Amino acid sequence: QVQLVESGGGLVQAGGSLRLSCAASGRTFSSTYTMVWFRQAPGAEREFVVGISWSGNSTYYADSVKGRFTISGDNAKNTVYLQMNSLKPEDTAVYYCAARRGLLIATTAYTYDYWGQGTQVTVSS
Repeated sequence: QVQLVESGGGLVQAGGSLRLSCAASGRTFSSTYTMVWFRQAPGAEREFVVGISWSGNSTYYADSVKGRFTISGDNAKNTVYLQMNSLKPEDTAVYYCAARRGLLIATTAYTYDYWGQGTQVTVSS
């Protein structure tokens, strides 16, 4: 089993920045996992934001966040970070960290086996 714990959400004005963290733990977690961020706004479906494949050292961003969000990982801490800059009101959502075994950064939620509890990000205009 893998456990994921997110932190770092909050309220910020448009144009501001936030950094989210997702700490992974569990006996089976390793660098062969892919970790991603999804988000879900009220009344909307869960949306892929960005992913990182540690073993492959690759990342993939949704078009809506390219140039504004940056994902990074700390292998020693089994933690991924999501730096969010130039935030917009439409970025408001609950942000979820997810993980799956393998190197492919999939953009569909059902392919991920492990999920965090979510952290709220609210961007005011």
